[in-house]
Amino acid sequence: MNVRRRSSAAALAAIAVIGAATAPAVAADPSPSASPSTSAPSGLYGTTDPQYDGVWRQSLALLAQDTAGVVPSSTAVKWLTDQQCANGAFAPFRADPAAACDAKTPIDTNNTAAAVQALWAVGGHGDVVEKALGWLKSVQNKDGGWGYSPGTPSDANSTSVVIGALTATETNPEDVEKGGKSPYDALLTFALPCAKDKGAFAFQPDKDGKLLANADATAAGVLGALGKGLVTEAGAKSEAASCTDAGKPTRERAAANAAAYLTDTLAKDGHLVSALGGSADQPDYGNTADAVVALAAQGGADKAAEPLAWLEKNAAKWAGESGPAAYAQLIFAAHATGTDPRAFGGTDLVEKLNATGPAPQGVAAKDTASANADEKSDEKKDDDSPFGVWWFVGVCLVFGIGIGFLLSNRNKRQQP
Repeated sequence: MNVRRRSSAAALAAIAVIGAATAPAVAADPSPSASPSTSAPSGLYGTTDPQYDGVWRQSLALLAQDTAGVVPSSTAVKWLTDQQCANGAFAPFRADPAAACDAKTPIDTNNTAAAVQALWAVGGHGDVVEKALGWLKSVQNKDGGWGYSPGTPSDANSTSVVIGALTATETNPEDVEKGGKSPYDALLTFALPCAKDKGAFAFQPDKDGKLLANADATAAGVLGALGKGLVTEAGAKSEAASCTDAGKPTRERAAANAAAYLTDTLAKDGHLVSALGGSADQPDYGNTADAVVALAAQGGADKAAEPLAWLEKNAAKWAGESGPAAYAQLIFAAHATGTDPRAFGGTDLVEKLNATGPAPQGVAAKDTASANADEKSDEKKDDDSPFGVWWFVGVCLVFGIGIGFLLSNRNKRQQP
């Protein structure tokens, strides 16, 4: 596959180069809980130890910034590209990117797939994306799917995030086969029947070989079955999702079944819950945000109205405490439902995200070509036009930035 990026990404990349000289290295007056510490690696978003989630939160934040029309800091993008190993894979964090990766480097599919989606979105790094895709294909399991680490059994979450990386880069997952099996073939093996488990997805078989319904895996499975990545638009409006058993469901049917499961699970409280270590059930903000994206993608924004409203009312404190990637997840939920991320329950998610790391290069205005049609009638009237670069440079450079979220949301626990 020849990696090419959108024309809009080309325009933003050009702005990034010009704006680098004027953007400060750190956003002004960031909040104490989210601002980078003096010991944080240069260019990395957030202050918590990046050992387990550095690349994941960096990727989500860059992707969220691009989604919100923000041109990320070149320093932040470079931090991410520098994390790549020579074979194309990414680990959660490499303290010394100059040191070669070896057999002890904990490379994995999730961080690699997230980095692919982020770097494709910001543009200008086709070689990095190409190498990462090549590595992902090289570690595909014989069932067509992926586990978290190379050689581990496939799971619904990992397979779905890799599907997102493939489709984001205009690669058809059906053409990426191993042993005659595609990623969709693997993903559908985790889809559970309606009669027993209401159409949910399982993460992977438990120690007894049983598949158990898992809300996080179900949200991921909806997006994977639809061929969607971490960022997606609302799908076509549909009737209330219902679960219908079939001998061998199509991936669209599996997505509808799973959406019905999420709707039913969310009906009680308007949000998902989690219980760790025998503690009482707690609101699961991250997985609820994932569910909003999944429901909107499968059946339109209206299907996600209730959990979205709950997030708008309750998620600001969680995001502030959890770090920059939490803001990114909320931005994805806002985007999928057509909600303004700058007025999300009274919180400007973009501003908060931008305050957690190096200042962005600028902000791209929407419909720039259309806004300048009177002066430049020969320009294309669409968001992807590269002709508005110099207009962007003149009026759109601002300060702020952000990124992050905890990879712990992509855990391997089984939950009913």
